[in-house]
Amino acid sequence: MPERPKALFAMTAQNVPRVFPPDLLAGLREHVDIDPGLVAEDFTGPRVREALARTEILITGWGCPLLDPAALDAAPRLRAVLHAAGSVKGFTTPEVFKRGIAVSSAAAANALPVAEYTLAMILLAGKDVFAARDLLRTRGSAAYGDILPGTGNHGRRVGVVGASRVGRRLIELLRPHDLRVGLADPYVDAAGAARLGVPLLALDDLLRASDVVTLHAPDTPETRHLIGARELALMPSGAVLINTARGALVDHDALVAELRTGRLGAVLDVTDPEPLPADSPLFGLPNAFVTPHLAGSQGNEVARLGRTVVAEAARLAAGDPLEHAVDHTVLERTA
Repeated sequence: MPERPKALFAMTAQNVPRVFPPDLLAGLREHVDIDPGLVAEDFTGPRVREALARTEILITGWGCPLLDPAALDAAPRLRAVLHAAGSVKGFTTPEVFKRGIAVSSAAAANALPVAEYTLAMILLAGKDVFAARDLLRTRGSAAYGDILPGTGNHGRRVGVVGASRVGRRLIELLRPHDLRVGLADPYVDAAGAARLGVPLLALDDLLRASDVVTLHAPDTPETRHLIGARELALMPSGAVLINTARGALVDHDALVAELRTGRLGAVLDVTDPEPLPADSPLFGLPNAFVTPHLAGSQGNEVARLGRTVVAEAARLAAGDPLEHAVDHTVLERTA
């Protein structure tokens, strides 16, 4: 049996057994030589520094320390970083790519639960479930069988902002439903949108034409407050804004002002700031439904991230290309 490459976990220690339960840890150890009892939560301790000197593959996750030049200098044999989570922007530096170190991410695996959450919220919003729930709580009873005008998902118009991994996966999940879906993304052309099976619209046109607008763009200087007072005013009365991307995409002051009129609704899994202060008006508005950044992998979904990394480790061991390699040339405009 060929010698397995030396690997090291770099993440918050409590996440290792969550992302790599026993069966996945055993699968990972078939391809790399790794000690599950040694986890780098920083790169300065003597045991970690000793391990780094031998490490060829870093298995990273939430809480990974910054891979700055000092950390990379301590790991002269490092040739690959396999990230068991989504974005790598929080811990990689340009030096990682400059040194030719391959980086892989489980972002595609993490996109599925976000897309599933979004699909659920689109369908629930179409039924006006949140208002109906509050009405039932207030009255203690509700009429059964009422056919309410203005609700329902037949032909409802859904505007997807951003053909990211989540945005694309959501478009797939929406396909079997009786919905009309459009896309706004400055980096996608009409032919690209056609391949996704949706029309491409300018953002303003999408906002005007959608009953539900769902955000799946990255947080960049260009997208900060992408949705502000002007954009919210373009949305038709009764429309719902869903944000599972990043809180900074929405001007929250403008959103609160619009929600207070009762004209729009919002489903927010991410906010700015995050978490919200306890006195945030969003908690008290009946047309705002706020969840605590849970759309991404939770519970048993987390092992899907580990499974992705095990498969990538197998490819490395076989000398095959990584399936989920990160392209650093587009990193600035991705999540």
